[in-house]
Amino acid sequence: MRFLSAAIFLTLVAVASAATAAPLPAPHQVDIPASNLTLHAQLYKPEGNGPFPTVIALHGCGGLTGRSEPILPRYRDWAEQLLRAGHAVLLPDSYGSREVGPQCRVKERERHVLARRERVADIIAARQWLMQQPWVAHQRISLIGWANGASALLWAVRPQLLSRGAEPDFRSAIAFYPDCRLSSRLGWSSRVPTLVMIGANDDVSSPPACHQMVDGARGRSALARIIVYPGAYHDFDLANLPLHAITGAPDAAVPEVGHVGTDAEARTDAQKQVAAWLAR
Repeated sequence: MRFLSAAIFLTLVAVASAATAAPLPAPHQVDIPASNLTLHAQLYKPEGNGPFPTVIALHGCGGLTGRSEPILPRYRDWAEQLLRAGHAVLLPDSYGSREVGPQCRVKERERHVLARRERVADIIAARQWLMQQPWVAHQRISLIGWANGASALLWAVRPQLLSRGAEPDFRSAIAFYPDCRLSSRLGWSSRVPTLVMIGANDDVSSPPACHQMVDGARGRSALARIIVYPGAYHDFDLANLPLHAITGAPDAAVPEVGHVGTDAEARTDAQKQVAAWLAR
């Protein structure tokens, strides 16, 4: 009898473990009507009818996709974390939708997809599409972006971009290592709570400019907060990326100069900060 009880116990543990390790819903492509194009996006959606809090996730200058994968590991990792927490995640492909490749080494005056113009239009189109979906919690649509996507996010949450009849607005926004230099000079402020996270040693973006941007917004903005991680570099939240210099690297999907690499402590804290910010 003891052996039988033990067998039953082990069976129940195995079933529970299998349930815990159940695969997450796979992403699927959705096509979103936008100005002068169809915006392709990848959607992660929890099982069920919702309504679900939803995050629009904005890729960096390297693009959303790889040579053989529809979503690069960085964005898949974050999307799956958010999915486990009960969020739907929409990842618009600003470059693939326009049939352009990585833009990291394209001079800004030569770019066809600008953070402050085309990418903001993509954010607006994505939000309008989400507002038509019955499974979306319309008052809990947030933004998260990395590098160039984070820069687009900073433009999208400025008070000047709130159009009449656009309520409810975004719930919140999270920007990983944006280029804050232009926003800082223009006197940036936000109409929604915005969190900026950047490494103190980031030599691709500019931590001082981001500090100046956030500090300058106090008193005339929705809540804006910055977290600067000591010793961390650009791409600190990626998993398993050894710190290295990218100067001279032939990869067009990375910036021309600087350092990139995982910072395990900063990555762990950022995951907690994102969960707390989205739960506001």
